[in-house]
Amino acid sequence: MEDLKNEVFNDILAGIMENPYIGIIMVDTLGKITKVNKTYLEILGLSEEDVLNQQILEVSPHSRLPEVLRTKEVHLADYWQVNGHDTIVFRMPLYKDGKMIGAMGQSLVLGAAGVKILAKQLKDLEKELTVYKDVVSSLYSSKYSFDNIVGEDENLRNVKSIAQRASNTGSTVLIMGESGTGKELFANAIHQASSRTNRPFVRVNCAALPDNLLESELFGYEEGGFTGARKGGKPGKFEMANHGTIFLDEIGDMPPAMQAKLLIVLQEREVERVGGTKPIRVDVQVIAATNRNLEDMMRKGKFREDLYYRLNVVTLNVPSLRERRPDICLLINYLLPKLNQRLNTQVKKVSPEALQLLSSYEWPGNVRELENLLERAINLADLNQGSCLSPTHFPSLSRLVVEQLPGIDQTDRQNVDNLGEAVREMEEETIRRVLHKTNNNKAQSAKILGLNKSVLYRKLRKYSLI
Repeated sequence: MEDLKNEVFNDILAGIMENPYIGIIMVDTLGKITKVNKTYLEILGLSEEDVLNQQILEVSPHSRLPEVLRTKEVHLADYWQVNGHDTIVFRMPLYKDGKMIGAMGQSLVLGAAGVKILAKQLKDLEKELTVYKDVVSSLYSSKYSFDNIVGEDENLRNVKSIAQRASNTGSTVLIMGESGTGKELFANAIHQASSRTNRPFVRVNCAALPDNLLESELFGYEEGGFTGARKGGKPGKFEMANHGTIFLDEIGDMPPAMQAKLLIVLQEREVERVGGTKPIRVDVQVIAATNRNLEDMMRKGKFREDLYYRLNVVTLNVPSLRERRPDICLLINYLLPKLNQRLNTQVKKVSPEALQLLSSYEWPGNVRELENLLERAINLADLNQGSCLSPTHFPSLSRLVVEQLPGIDQTDRQNVDNLGEAVREMEEETIRRVLHKTNNNKAQSAKILGLNKSVLYRKLRKYSLI
């Protein structure tokens, strides 16, 4: 059977070599000519004896095959003149068993007019493909670096150090931490610091996709793979991330059936499209993240033990914001300029009283919640052209801090009640001011206040404002 395959291949190669419209020349890794067909000899005006075993630059001084040998790049559709003949040239490196053994040039010989038309069409197509490549690159690229992970906390610094080492090794990374701690920032930073930085960074939210779509989204599908499958099929996220990084966010929410399939991909580094029959090799760094306790899920049979150990090569435990309260001030100084630029505002600082309030809160939503509350406060301050954030700009936070106070005895109750009343008065006054600024536009007011519209209406009734 193998002999038959070789015979067929040799017949095809012989047919190509004898094509009167295509000139072919091959060189070895030293640039010596090893094969040339009759058409190319006619272009050169030389005999086979004049050419074989000669250095390509001695035979064709302007040849770019040495460049192909050096860069290992493929040259598509170059308009090239060889000995007065107009040609379209394709150049490519040649490999055997994964090792480069030389390079080949193919020259399509046409009349001058035909060459120019074809060359223009190919160049236009190449430009169009470059545009698509740039679009894909912008869609699947990392946005953050390690500089975007702000904090001096020792635990955070240790996690950053481990992550930086993981970016050099390409090992599988499992990022664990509460919602809003910055797990996605770490995934982006690892990719950006790695040798894959110019390759795709593809994020998949495992919790956002229905179970029946997750497999085709991850692994792709062939035409006719299922009812409604797109003509021509579709590559999955693993294929799109080839030579780059795939970030599997919320991995703890992946259904059991998909966990088994993912395990095979991690072991074999191959994917098989839905409805496909051939495995596709992929070279990706896998980064997974979750806010769930995977060890507890394993004990309950909700997460595969073998998948956990396959993912848990390098582990990053991102600390919560309440575990690194001294970093709150650093984060505020980092976030304020960013938010001002995005919102076109001029809030320059936070008062000591507001900073104390922010430092007293438990931050269940962590850094993401801090950013959202700062944005809301900046909007409120900007309504009165304020440049400094005070406790009045964090009405919901004041109430929550009061509710969080532990072990309040009867002696302190009156003070707490008074503070609670002060918060209510502040909240009412804030709502009145926002309504006035928006000309009583409820939808706009709710957005500025960071409230659901139904919640705003409840508060309006509470304070007899409607």
